[in-house]
This record gives sequence, C-alpha cells and structure tokens, in this order.
Amino acid sequence: MIRVILCDDHALIRRGIRDTLADAPDMRVVGEAADYASLRSLLRSESCDVLVLDINLPGRSGLDVLHTLKDEGSPIKVLVVSMYPEDQYAIRALRAGAYGYVNKGGDPQAIVNAVRTVAQGRKYVTPEIAQMLVDSLTAPADELPHHKLSDRELQTLLLIASGKRLSDIAEELLLSPKTVSVYRARVLEKLQLANNSELTVYAIRNGLVGQ
Repeated sequence: MIRVILCDDHALIRRGIRDTLADAPDMRVVGEAADYASLRSLLRSESCDVLVLDINLPGRSGLDVLHTLKDEGSPIKVLVVSMYPEDQYAIRALRAGAYGYVNKGGDPQAIVNAVRTVAQGRKYVTPEIAQMLVDSLTAPADELPHHKLSDRELQTLLLIASGKRLSDIAEELLLSPKTVSVYRARVLEKLQLANNSELTVYAIRNGLVGQ
C-alpha cells in the first residue's frame, strides 16, 4: 500500500486529490496539511511513501519544503502538483529534489500514475517537461533571464505580475513588506527592468502569467 500525504493550502484541492486517489486500490491518504508548519508536525507523527506537494503555500513555499527534505536526507518521494504550467516551475522542482511534476489542470488519472511512478523511486515527467530538460542541457547559453532568479524571486515576480500589491504579497508569503521590496528590487535588477509595469509585460511576453 502506498501511503500518501497531501500538502495544499486549499481544502477543496486536497479533497479532489484525495477522492481521486481513493479510487486506486493500492493507495491510502494518511494525512493532510495546509502549510509548512502543519506539514512538519504531521511528518513527525505519520510516515508516508509519497508527499503530494503544492508549490504555492503560505509562508515557506513548496520549493522551500523540497530543499529542506533534501538537506535532511528524507526518504520521502515528493510529487509536485501545481497550478503553475510546467515551464514555470517543473525544472526548478526537479532540481530541488522532486520526483515528478503534474499540473492541477490536467487529467486526474495522471496524478494516480505519477504517485505510482514516484513511489517506485522513478521520475515522473510529461513529454513537455522531458523536452524542457533536453533543451536545458543542449542550449544552456540561451537561458532566459528569469531562469536565473532564485525561487523566492521568481515567486515574487509572478505575484507582482498577477497584479498583487507588495503588502498583499508580504501577507501571503508571511514576510515583511521590506523583505518583499528587497526581492522586487533584485528581480528588477536581474531582469534589467525599471518598474512593475515593465515587469508585468516581461512576465506576459514570456508566458509566465496570462494576459
């Protein structure tokens, strides 16, 4: 039996994934968490084979969780299930230690297949992600500027480009407005942009957010 823990800040999303996995006779959801703190507490009391993890969590992001588990040498296999398209976070997640990446908007059966695959210690990648991995290996010189952003800087970029104010971002990420301003300044510097308007245009042109 594959023991699964779900970590997503939206209860409806967790319920949808739980119901999807419930139809699989070889899987059992043994716990749920809505943020990093509750996940850490849960992992101390409940063991699992696969952690189904969202990227966009309040406070510490899913990428932070991946880095922490990797640094601790945790045997848990992590499957990232995110609303973000593959070209935004898939490669970052895999480099951070994820065993697979699935888009929430895809076929629910893909999550079942992905959980089975990563539980066996194998990577689960879609054809799109496989192509991205090949491209990243064969054309490193063509790396886009936003690929050089840190995980938190990219998260800040996406939130600003989505129209959120710095105060809103600070509240969502559980950071001080001053800290978010620092991340914003780093993003503008690395992308050689002048303001939020140019940042938003950049994000749209590169397919990071919808128009």
